[in-house]
Amino acid sequence: MLIKDMNWFQVEDYLKHDDRVIMPMGSTEQHAYLSLCTDFILSSRIAEEAGTRMNIPVYPGLPFGMASYFTGFPGTVNIRPDTYGALITDILDSLHESGFRRIFLVNGHGGNSPVQTFIGNWLNQHEDARVVIHNWWASPEVMKRVRAISSNASHASWMENFPWNRIPGISMPQEEKPGINPAKLGQLPASAVRAYIGDGNYGGEYQRPDEEMMDIWSAGVEETCHLLENVWVAPMHN
Repeated sequence: MLIKDMNWFQVEDYLKHDDRVIMPMGSTEQHAYLSLCTDFILSSRIAEEAGTRMNIPVYPGLPFGMASYFTGFPGTVNIRPDTYGALITDILDSLHESGFRRIFLVNGHGGNSPVQTFIGNWLNQHEDARVVIHNWWASPEVMKRVRAISSNASHASWMENFPWNRIPGISMPQEEKPGINPAKLGQLPASAVRAYIGDGNYGGEYQRPDEEMMDIWSAGVEETCHLLENVWVAPMHN
């Protein structure tokens, strides 16, 4: 159920019986040998598969996010926190004005997490609404399956390598890359980040068998559907 395939009459009819809506949040940033749009591609696909199954409208995703630490890699786009927060606030205002009250954001990029502060401020002004940010890749069921395969899994490694975000004709390295030190990474400017992490993989193998990845993917879709049905907190009454 994609907004791009609906007209306004259909949205109005939908809102007569349901007030849930989904929007993916991604990023355009280096992912080693994978697509620069990995976070956008994966969050959009999770959202679309879950929304189709649950008959909930899915908006087009945001392809850009907060990625200052990757600006040393060509192709990365970084949105400043205030800009991103203002954009999310405007989107939430529009969704609320349309009549949506339960807004589910499927986030594909950890760097977008600071937007929660802006969402909290927005909720203070819209007490009849609920907003959930779902970091699909870090959810319990997904991470359980990832850890069952390897504890060495992170950004741009095998755990983000799915058939739909690979670049045709690009071969993956066969070795397993040692994990980086997150405490060190957090102290570095973008130019030094590139020097430190090299190709962009934070640690782990570059690819695993597709049957393993499809099991992880299925868990991600199932968990998203479960949350869409069960996560909502009822409005409080004084």
